[in-house]
Amino acid sequence: MRLKSNHFAPMLLACYPSLSADLKGKDLDLPVLLILLLASLSLGALLAPAWWRRRQMRLASAEAFPRVQRQWLRQHWPLYRKLPSDVQLRLHKSIQKFLADKEFIGCDGFVVTPQVQLLIAAQACLLSINQPESHYPELRQILVYPDAFVVPTKHVGASGVVTERSEVRLGESWTQGQVILSWRHTQAGAAAPYDGQNLVFHEFAHQLDQLSGQANGAPPQPTLALQQRWAQQMPTLYANYCADLAAHKPRLLDSYASTNAAEFFAVAVECFFEKPAELQQDSPSLYLLLRDYFQLDPQLWNLSL
Repeated sequence: MRLKSNHFAPMLLACYPSLSADLKGKDLDLPVLLILLLASLSLGALLAPAWWRRRQMRLASAEAFPRVQRQWLRQHWPLYRKLPSDVQLRLHKSIQKFLADKEFIGCDGFVVTPQVQLLIAAQACLLSINQPESHYPELRQILVYPDAFVVPTKHVGASGVVTERSEVRLGESWTQGQVILSWRHTQAGAAAPYDGQNLVFHEFAHQLDQLSGQANGAPPQPTLALQQRWAQQMPTLYANYCADLAAHKPRLLDSYASTNAAEFFAVAVECFFEKPAELQQDSPSLYLLLRDYFQLDPQLWNLSL
């Protein structure tokens, strides 16, 4: 059925009362009204998802953190028991926002339960509770495999020949809004919180790093002064670490940290939260940079068995 312009215009204005009030007394024809409608719909489509996400996170953070979840975390993530009460309270709110905002997807037949979501969210949010964008704004989905997974990769040799191969991974962090995790290794990292190896800390450190647009070991800093300190000190710390490794000098960080600056940062984050005293002794400057970046001082948490 076709509508005449003198029929369509009143219908349009009836659907948008605010538009009707703005145009009252004005003589506008159908094409103009159509343009206004399309502009309004386009603006709404752009703003609605962000508005809805903010609303859901605001409502979630206003709810009390369930006691059963606190008890579950105490049992399955021993580090949680060591957190100061004020850190726990901020963490609870951050977890609730995270769970309201992110989608969890099970892969290879893995079933994502509320406990799976909680353990991942808790560890991820500890890294971000003092960050300006505390809910990882670019992240949309967490893909969870039951165990290590295989990904196809391409390598270009010195002669330009491209070879395809498969690589086993425990986790990945993508700039397109996804983090991929092995559940078995997620559990293992949480259950052994003092060994300096934590898959969730590692991959979500990459997410923080990628907020700058790329993973380069230089995440956005809370202050200009810290940004300048980071730029001055971190490249030297990484270079010294690689030189020590080449000279077979013992260092705290796993050798995987020598891969590149991004991996150096991610591995350092694992040790910062799980071996803070050892990291401070191994590299005081690195510890201070991470302490000021996260605005947390794990050395004060009495991380002892």
